[in-house]
Parts: sequence; C-alpha cells; structure tokens
Amino acid sequence: MSFGIDDLPVRDELRGKSPYGAPQLDVPVRLNTNENPYPLPEPLVERITERVREAARHLNRYPDRDAVELRTALAAYLTRTAGHPVAVGNVWAANGSNEVIQQLLQTFGGPGRTAIGFEPSYSMHGLIARGTGTGWISGPRNEDFTIDLGAAEKAIAEHRPDVVFVTTPNNPTGNAVPASTVVALYEAAQAAGPSMLVVDEAYIEFSHGGSLLPLLDGRPNLVISRTMSKAFGAAGLRLGYLAAHPAVVDAVQLVRLPYHLSAVTQATALAALEHTDTLLGYVEQLKAERDRLVAELRATGYDVTESDANFVQFGRFEDSHAVWRRILDRGVLVRDNGVPGWLRVTAGTPAENDAFLDAVREIKKEQSA
Repeated sequence: MSFGIDDLPVRDELRGKSPYGAPQLDVPVRLNTNENPYPLPEPLVERITERVREAARHLNRYPDRDAVELRTALAAYLTRTAGHPVAVGNVWAANGSNEVIQQLLQTFGGPGRTAIGFEPSYSMHGLIARGTGTGWISGPRNEDFTIDLGAAEKAIAEHRPDVVFVTTPNNPTGNAVPASTVVALYEAAQAAGPSMLVVDEAYIEFSHGGSLLPLLDGRPNLVISRTMSKAFGAAGLRLGYLAAHPAVVDAVQLVRLPYHLSAVTQATALAALEHTDTLLGYVEQLKAERDRLVAELRATGYDVTESDANFVQFGRFEDSHAVWRRILDRGVLVRDNGVPGWLRVTAGTPAENDAFLDAVREIKKEQSA
C-alpha cells in the first residue's frame, strides 16, 4: 500500500501545492534561475578563505547572535550605494531574502491575518504566506504588468491586509515600480490597517533607476528587502537582509531562531562586502547584456517587457512551454514560469546570450517559413 503526502495530516492550505523550484538540467547554457554568471574573482575567494579560516577557529562557540559586524557593513553598503544614511539599527540579516520574508510574515502575518501581492510576481511571497498560516490575496496588474494603482488601492481598502508586498524590479516580468506608486500603496495600507508594506528589491542593483530606500523616512511600517544572491554573485551564500525602522528590526527578532546566521555565513558575507566595487563592475556588464537582449529580441520580432532586472521576459507565444522545449533542444535552458504566453531568460555572459539569441532567431525563422 502506497503512502504519500496526501495521507499525512498536512494543513489544508498546503494541500495540492507544489514546492518552489526551477528545473536543473544538464545543458550547455543555463539561463533560467537569474544567477550571476560570473564566478567570484580570485582575490575575493582568497579573502573568503582567510575569513572562514579565522571563523573556523571559534566554531566551538555560537556565532554573534545579532550579527552586528555584518549588519554594520550592510548599513555602510546601503548608505553608499543608495545615497541615503542607514544605521546598523535599521538593518537585519537572515539566510536569504526568503528567510527575511518568512520572519516578516511570522511577525506581522500568521493565522487570522492576510497578505496581498500583485501577481504575477515572486511566487515565494504567497508560498511563504501559506507556510506561516497567513491568508494570501492575489492583487491585480495591468495588461503591461504594471500595478493597476486604482484597483490595488481598492483591494487594500476592501481586504485590509496586514502585509502588502511590492516587488521592484518585479520578478518574473522585470519592470520597476515607480516611487509614487509605492507611496500611494503605503498610504492606502495605513488607512486600511495600519499594515506593513514590504518592498522586495532583490534585483535593484540592476535597475535603470535607484533604490526606494529614501522612502523609509517618516514611514515606520515600510520595509525594504534585499539579497546578496544576485548582484553579489553569491546565490550559494544564502544571505538576505532588510532595511526598516529600528522597531521593525526589534520585532523580527521575536521570531528569529537562536543564532540563525552561522559564523561561516557571516564571515563570507563580510568578505564579499569588502569587494563591492569589483562585484558591482560585473553588474554593469550584466546590465549592458540585459539591454542587448531586449534590443535583439525586439529586432527579431518578439514582444519584450521593459526590464530593470538581470532577466528579460519575452513572448508572446500561443504555447510558451512548446517554445521553451524548442529552445532547450538547442542547448539553452530558460524559464517557463507560468505567465501565459511568456518566457523569461536570465542575462548571462556574452557567449551564453549569443547562444540564446541564435536559438530564438532560428525558431522565429521556422515560424515564419
């Protein structure tokens, strides 16, 4: 007799759901998970080795529970790159931005509370909401994937969510959200709540514009979430962080697990922050490649969503999964992320992007023949 997940006493809101993840296939070119394609530079690898070696001498002791040195370095990075002063008391760090989001929902969501996001957007917001017992509300977007502000304000007034998510640049569509829209949504959330507004800036370093960090002034219920996975080329590190009013930082510590950031994680992140200039140089290269992908895809005859991220959403297809398969057959893996009629490609190295562009040009020619 077979026994599976449906036979377990799983919570009702988790039944029938699938875990988050993209296929990892052994193909020459993988452009499906928005990773930074450039390996860490050798001087940084050496610095990581030095810092981890030092941390290893003290692994018999618990790590710094409050990660003060790391949070201080993150605050300095934000102050420098966003042009807005940030203190250590404004910053919290966790194991990837997903744990940051989880801690926020554990603190401000939970049973009997709700969160809203404007979909299509980062699917983990809804998945983590359900995982924390938070009711999930799918808010509206326009045909061009921008947020329908009037409809969004109406939905917030109607549902009175405890947490509002705004992703900019948005994943999977790539478009940025204007500061004026975020301010309007914050005001709507306070009028209906008050509630927390979480701005997910996982891809902000790739944006044509700047961070919304300055909006924190005078808005204690606003949170900016970030990650080192993308711009820092450190997806394997699993380090995310937030900037917010110090009261928010105090609040999320009510739910954090003891010593949640290992000494090795903290040491590695500190080493990476010492090499910010080099890593952001790679970001500039990827921004240029992203813009090249947009131009070449449009020149080939595809529709392309405006992108401020390190990926590009392109279409439109009657059967996007069939096109995904045809691209895969040419040795290139992109993301079929469930937006009807669209696919998403990560900006890779010039050679990887050339391989992708060759594949989609061939497919376009076959369709036109």
